[in-house]
Amino acid sequence: MKRSLVALGLLAALPFAAAHAADGISYNFVEAGYAATSTDEDADGFGLNASVAVHPNFHLFGGYSNQEIDGTSYDFDQWRIGVGYNHEISRNADLVTRIAYEKFDAGRTAFGTRLDPDGYSVEVGLRGGMLPNLEGHALVGYEDYGSDYDDDFYGRLGAVWKFNPNWGLSGDVKFVSGDTQWFIGPRFTW
Repeated sequence: MKRSLVALGLLAALPFAAAHAADGISYNFVEAGYAATSTDEDADGFGLNASVAVHPNFHLFGGYSNQEIDGTSYDFDQWRIGVGYNHEISRNADLVTRIAYEKFDAGRTAFGTRLDPDGYSVEVGLRGGMLPNLEGHALVGYEDYGSDYDDDFYGRLGAVWKFNPNWGLSGDVKFVSGDTQWFIGPRFTW
């Protein structure tokens, strides 16, 4: 029994053993570009995303997008801010877990009601170097905007093509409840 407890304790401490990100993976970046949502009513606009490492295994991140619904004068804002934990699982890959506060604000609808829920998301997945100039990520997540809205599971895929150590082209696609949200734009990494 004592050996089982010791083994369980060592297993629980394993995620804290690594003290850095995988080779070539930086959690310090800012990116801006084109954002779009494909659903019953398509929308597009711009987005901004950023991440800052505050410890070898922890980073803060945030994102903002503003999109206008096609064929209307309505737009909406989405933003998120959170904290992530990265654990090196191989020389070129990290296990990443993140939790974020989420906000969706569409202002007043055509019926005069205000549409501005807030909630949270959690996600887990892999991020790593696939080629010397290509980095990718695959995440699964869960988001909840409160009891008035359906909670959803989602998948997120993305990649960065690195032109040099500081500049690259970033792309990200999120699949949630029949909707597809995507982003593409330049990324500056330091």
